[in-house]
Amino acid sequence: MSRRHFGSVRKLPSGRYQASYWHQAVRHTAVETFVSKGDAQRWLSNIETTIHRGEWVDPAGGRMTVSDLADRWKAHDPSKRSSTKARDETILRLHILPTLGERRLREVTPADVQQIINEWAETQAPRTVDRHYDVLRAMFAYAVRSEWLSRTPCRNIKLPKVTGTRRRALSVEDVVALAQSIDPRYTAMVWLGAVLGLRWAEAAGLTVGSLDLLRNTVTVTLQLGRDRQLGDPKSDAGRRQFAIPQELSEILAAHMATNQLTGAEPDRLVFTTPQGQPLDYSHWRLRQWLPATAKAGLEGAGFHDLRRANATTLVAEGIDVKTAQTRLGHADPRTTLAIYARAVPESDRAAAAALGRAFFQRTQRSRTDRARGTKSG
Repeated sequence: MSRRHFGSVRKLPSGRYQASYWHQAVRHTAVETFVSKGDAQRWLSNIETTIHRGEWVDPAGGRMTVSDLADRWKAHDPSKRSSTKARDETILRLHILPTLGERRLREVTPADVQQIINEWAETQAPRTVDRHYDVLRAMFAYAVRSEWLSRTPCRNIKLPKVTGTRRRALSVEDVVALAQSIDPRYTAMVWLGAVLGLRWAEAAGLTVGSLDLLRNTVTVTLQLGRDRQLGDPKSDAGRRQFAIPQELSEILAAHMATNQLTGAEPDRLVFTTPQGQPLDYSHWRLRQWLPATAKAGLEGAGFHDLRRANATTLVAEGIDVKTAQTRLGHADPRTTLAIYARAVPESDRAAAAALGRAFFQRTQRSRTDRARGTKSG
C-alpha cells in the first residue's frame, strides 16, 4: 500500500488501483477503481481540493434515493408539530415520491423539479403548488446541509403566481345563517369561531374541562392537529382564557346536554364525529362546512373567516388592540390589525363624518363668526 499526504492508494489483485481517504472520522473509498496509480492519486487530489473549498459531499449521497432522503428528513426535526408532520407526510406520499422517489439524489436536476412543478400547476391551485414545493425544497436543502449533495436542484424554479388570500367578509347575519345551516352537532363551533375567534383546530381541540359555564369562561390550552392528535397551541400566545357572553354559555350548555357531556369526564372532546372520534379537518370541511356554506349562500367562505369577523367586530366596537390581540392569541398586535381587521362600512362612514365635522363645519363656523364680527363693527 502506498501512502501520501492525503488518502491512500493500494493495488488490488486484479491489477487495478483503489483509493480511499479519511474525512470527519469516517473512511471513504472510491466507488470505482483506477487503471493506474496516478489516476487514483489525481482522484484523491480532487477530493482534497473539494474539502478545502467546502464543496465536499458524502459519496453515500450519490447512492441515496429521494425516498431515502425523505425518510431521513422527516426524522431529523423532533420539534416539528405533529400536524405539520402529517401534512408533510401526505405531500410526500401523494405528490413527490410517486414521481421522484426512486431517483438517486444526484440524478435529480432543476429541469426535473421544474417539470414536476408544471405538472402540479395543471391540476392544483398556485398556493397548493407552493406548499408542495416548500416540502421538496426543504428536503433537498437538508441534503445539502448534510453534505450528501453539493447544491440543491431546487434553484431557478418558476412557480405559478400566488394571488392574495381569498377572504369572505362575514356579517352577523351571515354567521347566523351558517349556524342555522350546519349540522346541529357543530352549531356551537360556528359561534366559537365568530364570538371568540377560535381557529378550527382550537375549537376542535376543546375538552369539557376547558369550559367553565358557571363563570362564563373558555380556556384554550390544546388544539387538534391534522393527525387528529391533541397538541400544543400554535404559539405561547395561543394559550389563553376568554370571558364569554352569557348567550354563548347557553349555546354551549345546550350542546353539552344534547351530547351527554358532563364535568365527570373533563378530558372528553366537546366536538367529535357521530362515532365519538376526534374530527378530521378535511373530512369535516367536505361533509359539514361546504354543505353549510352552500345552503347559507356563502360559497367560498372558510372557517377562518369567522375569526376575521371576530377581529373586525372587536376593532369596530372600539375594543383596544391589546385586548383584541390577547383574545385572538396573536404574539404581535400588528398581526391583529394588518391581517385580520378590516374597515367596515359603518366605521368608514363614521370616519368620513368626523373628518367633515373637523374640516368643514368648524371652518364654516369660523367664517360665520368673522362675518358677524364685521357687521357688528
